[in-house]
Amino acid sequence: MSTEAPRASQADHGPPQERCHVPAEDFAPRPAPSEPLAIVGMACRFPGGVASLDDYWALMAEGRDGIREIPADRLDIDKFYDPRAEAPGKIFVRHGGFLDQPLDAFDAEYFGMSPREAAYLDPQQRLLMEVAFEAIEDAGIPAERLHGSNTGVFIGGFMVDGMLTQFSPLGRDAIGQHSAVSSTLTILSNRISYLLDLHGPSFTLDTACSSSLVAMHQGCQALRGGECDLVMVGGVNVIFRPETLIAMCKGGFLSRDGRSKSFDAVRKDIRPARPHHLWHDRNRRVDRHRAHRDAPRLRDGRTPRPTDRAARS
Repeated sequence: MSTEAPRASQADHGPPQERCHVPAEDFAPRPAPSEPLAIVGMACRFPGGVASLDDYWALMAEGRDGIREIPADRLDIDKFYDPRAEAPGKIFVRHGGFLDQPLDAFDAEYFGMSPREAAYLDPQQRLLMEVAFEAIEDAGIPAERLHGSNTGVFIGGFMVDGMLTQFSPLGRDAIGQHSAVSSTLTILSNRISYLLDLHGPSFTLDTACSSSLVAMHQGCQALRGGECDLVMVGGVNVIFRPETLIAMCKGGFLSRDGRSKSFDAVRKDIRPARPHHLWHDRNRRVDRHRAHRDAPRLRDGRTPRPTDRAARS
């Protein structure tokens, strides 16, 4: 007995050149170019003791400053500081934005990762994994429901301190089987897609200070074009090597008082401008937005989140 379906005759459907296959997905409603997108879940880590959205709101509402002097456990400021910009091997800044969370504080078992692999992991990947799962929880979506879904991941990042440390000649003998996938920018996005078994596009964007903003734009475009049903967008920035700070000072990218003055008439230094946060010195920053292209979610009372109206195709 044959299980092959009967073949339709050419007379049934006309000449071959007139026939075409239209995927069922093409019949799904697509957002109009001007239709707002719902942000259904968020999570963040910021300087100033910010480890949640409530903390972030309190920081802004109270008008507090997240900038402080470089702590001794991060950098020996007396060894590296010199007010002269031309001083070799020195930095002319004493302040910056620092997370209260230790970079080596990571629950590897929760993410199904062995301690051996976690030891190689770039701190930027650790932070992204944490906030990705927190954002999913904030959205009220069980993680297992995302498995195999057409969800895209768009991450902005451009600092490679983790890779420089692992691939240093001084640590050559410590390079192992997990080094390659634990240190490159590529894996910042791919790690999230792998953990959650997401089948949408997954890539990291490096456009320097605008990386997370461009990632947000690309995610919105993917939703509007029907390429994704859901996107996870974020940015991360971890600087922990003194050489990076030295290079930034020599290039005139850092403000001497540790505060961003982008577009400010009183600024005296060129400053990288990344959206929604102060990027300076050893600032660790990561945020996560989850935007949904299902417009009814804006009206169902389930997602009391902001909407994005800026990105237009």
